[in-house]
Amino acid sequence: MTKIYHNPRCSKSRAALDMLNQRDLNPEVILYLQDPPSVEQLQQLVAKSNASLLDLVRTNESIFTELNLAAASEAELYKAVAAHPILLNRPIVETAKGVRLGRPIEAIDDIL
Repeated sequence: MTKIYHNPRCSKSRAALDMLNQRDLNPEVILYLQDPPSVEQLQQLVAKSNASLLDLVRTNESIFTELNLAAASEAELYKAVAAHPILLNRPIVETAKGVRLGRPIEAIDDIL
């Protein structure tokens, strides 16, 4: 079971997908901008990662500032990311060994 939360417009995301395919892992590709993860799915991803939700968030997005998410509670941040998936950084790779943000893409090596 390998999944990649993917944005085809992102070069890092495309590179991670290429790496997974070159290793014959045949990942399930989740186009998270079209099919955003729920709060519960986000909580599961964070629990399986070695990161916090904020580590997986694109804090440079204008919506982050507009919603004043720097001051948000963890629950509010989860809801905001579920409602505005552009806030989710990418690529995020999930395997049976865990979840990693592929920045740099070599960061996913330890879960493959």
